[in-house]
Parts: sequence; structure tokens; C-alpha cells
Amino acid sequence: MGSFPLCRKRAFPGAVFIAAIALAGCASGPVPHGKLSTSPDAVPWMVKSLAPEQRADLLLAGMSFEQKAQQLTGAMPEIVPELPQCKGARHVTGIPALHIPTLRITNGPVGIGQNDCVALDTPPRMVYLNGLHVDEAVYFDASSAKATAVPSSIAVAASFDPTVATAFGELIGEEGSRLALHVFEAPGMNLARLPLAGRNFEYKGEDPYLAGVMSVAETRAVQGKGLIAVAKHYVGNEQEVNRMSVSERIHPQVLHELYLLPFEMAVKDGETGAVMCSYNALNGAFACENAEMLTEILRRQWGFQGYVQSDFFAAKSTAKAMRAGLDHEMPLPQFFAPDKLRAALDAGELTMADIDIALRRRYVQMFKFGVFDRPIVQRSLDVEDGGRKGRAMGVQTAVLLQNNGALPLARDVREVLLVGKSSQIYAQQAVAGGSMVGKVMGAGGGSSDVVPFYTVTPVEGLRNVFSRSGNASVQVQLALVDDANRGATLDGKAARFDDVLKAAASADAVVIMAGTVAEEGADRASFGDKTGATLTARGDSLDWYAPIPKAISYNGGDNAGRDSRSIAMIDRLLGTRSATTRPMHVKTALVLKDNAGVPLPARWLGARGPAMLEVWFPGQEDGNIVADLLLGIHNPSGKLPVTFPIEGQGFMETISASQYPGVMDGKGIPHVDYSERLQIGYRWYDANKKQAAFAFGHGLSYTTFAIQAPRLHAPTSQNAAYRVEATVRNTGDRAGAEVIQVYLSVPSGSGLPQPPKRLVGFSKVVLEPGASERVSINIDPAASHHPLSVWDASRRAFVIPPGIYTVWVGNASDRLVNAGTFKR
Repeated sequence: MGSFPLCRKRAFPGAVFIAAIALAGCASGPVPHGKLSTSPDAVPWMVKSLAPEQRADLLLAGMSFEQKAQQLTGAMPEIVPELPQCKGARHVTGIPALHIPTLRITNGPVGIGQNDCVALDTPPRMVYLNGLHVDEAVYFDASSAKATAVPSSIAVAASFDPTVATAFGELIGEEGSRLALHVFEAPGMNLARLPLAGRNFEYKGEDPYLAGVMSVAETRAVQGKGLIAVAKHYVGNEQEVNRMSVSERIHPQVLHELYLLPFEMAVKDGETGAVMCSYNALNGAFACENAEMLTEILRRQWGFQGYVQSDFFAAKSTAKAMRAGLDHEMPLPQFFAPDKLRAALDAGELTMADIDIALRRRYVQMFKFGVFDRPIVQRSLDVEDGGRKGRAMGVQTAVLLQNNGALPLARDVREVLLVGKSSQIYAQQAVAGGSMVGKVMGAGGGSSDVVPFYTVTPVEGLRNVFSRSGNASVQVQLALVDDANRGATLDGKAARFDDVLKAAASADAVVIMAGTVAEEGADRASFGDKTGATLTARGDSLDWYAPIPKAISYNGGDNAGRDSRSIAMIDRLLGTRSATTRPMHVKTALVLKDNAGVPLPARWLGARGPAMLEVWFPGQEDGNIVADLLLGIHNPSGKLPVTFPIEGQGFMETISASQYPGVMDGKGIPHVDYSERLQIGYRWYDANKKQAAFAFGHGLSYTTFAIQAPRLHAPTSQNAAYRVEATVRNTGDRAGAEVIQVYLSVPSGSGLPQPPKRLVGFSKVVLEPGASERVSINIDPAASHHPLSVWDASRRAFVIPPGIYTVWVGNASDRLVNAGTFKR
């Protein structure tokens, strides 16, 4: 095919531009594959002293249409050119003649997951995808290069500590760099609108400000290691069922104040290099061809300078998508395939300038993060260091929900009974997203799959930590109970559930493990059929499970939802008469490993209930992390990033089919209306005066704290920040950490009714027994999260409405005191 004229005058130093013309052959056309034999040092776009923008323009001047088209999409499955030991398809094949390296992309909201390197002898699994025969094993096989399986993203959010998110990002960035990767498809920052949504564990909870703060810290850390972060999934990707076809209706004010806000923070504060557009349609246009989202808001309003990548198979068109703002199609050459690009050019639907803009956006980021300037060479990971860092993160993310004296466990106990379900992973294995009983971690097939070098089971962890605490003789017994609560095993030997109850009665301590594992591809719910149109059973409880978490569960199918009867098992254990000096509820700890918030029976709450510790999905160090917390080696300091409802009294009891899973139209397209508007999470509970089992921001400690002398300092100028102060005192006998949280009641103005309050600031402080600290938190009206503002749809801007603002300070969204008011 012929080439297009590419030489244009640009604001480059004269000598550099002349060299570009000479080397790139602009006068006679672009450089064909294999023709540029000049060393990198003599190639103008490889001159490191030039700005990334200059280098990108010089490179584009030397490219043919065929080369550009090849660079706009992911590659067909192949052996990675620079890494002959890797078979992969998460990359854009490089062009050696132009010194363009293969761009390697890894998934992983919770670590370096599917990372473009499965074993060469991996048996192919051929499937037909959108007109192409493809070996899907290269995307999902568990032979993927190993890395550290860190705690889940929602666990990191539960730390309420940006330094934990930074450590999370730094570890991932370091391992990604060592594995010769360039793009990290995370952080995920969709909101936990629905407690049963399958990917809540990959995200950062129900509050947009918390999600934004933690995502910004993670983004900066990942990019500080030379990887390009990809903020995802933009936007409105809050359910898995029918995610590729669902059409969502979200009010503009709701979009800006809730679902767009974390992305805005990631762009403005985190300077994310890339954004991933999602599968769903939003207000009439699919996300990857939605000009309002990709151009007007992302680029014009926020000033985004990076590139937009599609989620896998999320592109729906060629010219429409590119002109709307999509720059890079993954994973295969489909809508951006050369023949379709050529047809769009010939029809006048696209120009070469459109293609150049799309490529330039990505090349600028690649130059900025050094992708062109470092060799693609894999280096070994520091396995011990990764495990140590994952463990250090994990102990800072757990939330102590309630405690009546069962925790921490005495380090000199003689008998500990660990109880779980035989059909469930929680007491048997280390837990990560998609974990399945008897399967290696990382075999689930979703974005969160990280294949670790090792895992630590709950029993191993308890024995490890007891031994290091000087109690090597402790007897840790594992009881696994069947779904009928009749049969069981004790340390692998057949038994009855009654035998487990007897063992619990005589044990010094009982630890029960339960949870709500989830995975990309499915929500925790059952449906009438494969279409997902009719919800037949919610799966947000501890009882519901599907054997394969990533697959949609429907009645009569192989993966139909099942009832573990975990709640009944726990009731029976708590109702057993203790044979020791301590009552059963005082010697029992319930350890939860959850995807997000889970409804809890009212009878478990309060003085007669067990101690409860939420540890989320801890990853490969599960056993050690949980044991460190149970024994008090580390003091729990996490706070809930989601609300835990009382069973039967939560948001999910009130929703209509139009809110979830959607109502099918005559063409089979599901339509979802976010009709709850601004009332999600704790905002819904506040607005409807509903009591939660455990509120957003809740979290106890093995010590106690007092928050004293809250005070609001108003600025002398209306554009300056308000300062909120409070003294935190450790009133207990252990060192510990407390999180001061600041909420703001904002007038509604002329827009939608505002919820009673919103989170606008938080700060974690570590204190020794008896120590105190004066904590100061600023509320800056000009901050990227718009703490004082509401979105005015008519003005298409955030505005500060007139009226009275009330500032609240406390350590949970339901334990606050009035710190003062101000008027605008």
C-alpha cells in the first residue's frame, strides 16, 4: 500500500528535525520494516534529552500506515519476541526497525496477574472470539509468571492509610519492572454500589473520596517504578452480570459527585498515564465510544494527557470509537484492524491525523516512563521480600468489628479449634479473588489471578505464630463441616458435626472462618437462566456460594448457587455449652474473608455475639496475617470502606429490577437505572435513617481511644482551606492506631438532594499507651474532590452552594461529634 505524507514542521531544534528527515526518509516516504539499521543513539526519537512529546512526533514522522495500524492494537497470541521463554498476547508487538519495543501489559488490581508470559508447553485452548480463532490459554493459564499475591484492593482501602496504598503500588511496580512489564491495568476505582458485585474486592469501597485518595497513592507508586498505571473501569462498571451489554442511566450530577470523582482525582492528583474504558453503555453511548466521557470530561474538563485503552473486547466500532477518544484497542486487532482503519480512511470517516493523535498519546507516555529506553529482560523476584511486604500490608487492613474478650487469643492456650466449611476455602486455604477449594491460587481465570510462589494456610499460620510466640506445643485442630451440618472431618478424619461441637466445647479457643469469595465475570447472585435477566437469589450472605466464582450462576446449570448453611453452623457453635471456664461466645472469634460488606444476623451483634475480625482476601500470606492479628502480634487498625448491613435491613432489600440486574428491552439489552441517585453506601443508610450492623468507617482496636476537643478553624479568605482539629488519646494499655474521620454536611443548592454527610478527610495516627496527638485535617474548597461543591448540570461545573455547612469529626460515620459550622 502507498504511504501518506507525514513530514510537518514542528517546534523542534533545527538540527534534530533535519536529522529526523534524513533518517526517517520523510521526503520519500516512511521507513519500511527492517530498513532502519542505524544504532539507537543516532535515531532522533531515541535521543533521551528530548521531551517525550518531541520524541513521539519524530517517531510518527518515520512510520508507515501499516506500522501505525499494527501499533494500535494488541497482538494475536505468539511467543513474545524479546522473551522467547514466554508465550503471551497481552502485548503490542514491537517494530525493531523503528526501535519500538514490544509493549507488555499486565492485569492485576491485586498484584502482577496475567502478565503476558505463560509456559511454552501450555496446551492451547482454541476459542472463536469476535471472528478470530484464538488460543485463550495465553490469557488465563495458571503457568503465568509468578509474583506476590498481595491483599485485595478493598483491603488496602480498609487501612484508611495512603502509605499502605503506596507500599502496595511500590511492590507491584517493582515486581512488574523485574518481569519486564510496562503497563499495569489498575487501580480499579469503581464503587461498591451493590454489595454482591463480583469485583468489589478489586476496588476501594463505597466512598468516592476514599477510593480516590487510595488510588492516587497507588498510581504514583506504580508509576514511580516506571510502569504506566491504567485507571479503570471508566465508567459505571458496577456489576458483572451482562457487563458487556448493559445500558446504564446515571444522572450527570450523580456521575460527577460519585462515579467519576475517583477518576478525576487519579487524573489530576495521580497523573495516571492511561485510562481504561469499560464495557457498559452509559446514558446512550458505549463507554469506549462515548465522546462526552472520553473527550469532553476526561480531556477538556480534567486535562488528561494520557491515552485511553479499551477493556478486553470493549471496543464497539472503528471511526466512532477513535474520534470519541479511544486510542488503543485490546486485546486483538478487531475494530482497529488495518483493513477497517483503511476503509474508514477511504470513506473519510477518519484522517491520518486521527490515527497519529491516538498513537501519539500512548507514545508520549511510553517515552515518559522509559519504555523505549530500557531492555526487555526479566529478572528474578525477591520472593522473601515480597511475602514480608504483603504480610506487613495485610495486618494493617483488617477491621475488628466487635470484641467481647475473645481477642487477642492468649498465647499460652493449649487447644485451638479452627472451624470452616468443607465446601468453602476460608479455613482450608489462603484466600484471593476467585480462589476455589482444591485449586492452586491464581487458577480462577479473572483479572485478579496472581500465581504466587507459595501460600500459607490458616492452620500453618496459627502454628507458625504460636511457635514464634513460645508455644510450640499448642494443638491446632481443623474441623470442616459439610453443607448439611451433619457430617464433618477433624484433621482429615471422618466425623459428625456433633463431634465438632464437642471439640468446640472443650477447646480453649474457637476460630470460625467464613466469607464471600468472588471473581471477575460474575456477581454473587443466582439467575433464572443464562441471560441474567431475572434475579432468583442474592448472594451477598455468608450462606450463598457458587462452585466456580467467575461463572454466572443460574438455576439448573452446573454452577447453580448453593447454600452452605454457614450461618446455621455458626449459630450451633455459639449455642453450644462450653466445657471450659469461658462461655462459648467469649472464647469464639469469627474471621470473615469478604468481597465487600456482608449482611450479619442481628443476634450476633453486641455482648452475646462472638468477636468478629474482617480480613478481606489476604492473599498468599493469609495464614500468617490472620494469626498475627488473632494473637495480637499486630493490633487491628483498619476501618470499613463499605457498610455491613443487618440481615434483612440493607440497601439490597429495597432495590427494583431496574436498579439490578436490569430490565431487558425487546432487543435483549438490559437497562439499569441508578435511580437511588446520590444515596449509595452509608449515604443511603443516613438518608433513610437505617441502622447498620457496622457502619462505614467503623473499626475497633485491642486498645481504646478518646477523641477530644474538636475544633473548626475558618480561613480568612473564602478560597482558603478550613482546618479541622481534634486530639486523639490512647486510653488503653496497648500501642495502636486510630483514624480520625471528617465528614461534611453540604447544602443541596438547586440540584439533587444531598445525603446528610460526605467524607472529606481522614488521618491515621499511631499512639503508645497514654500518648496523645493533636490531629489537623484541611478541607480545601479547591481540592480535586470538590469537598464543598455540588455538580450543577445546567452550568456543567462544580459550584459551592450557599447555605450552612456542618463539620463532623469522629472515628466512624455513625460516631461523630459536631466540630462547628460555617456559612457560604
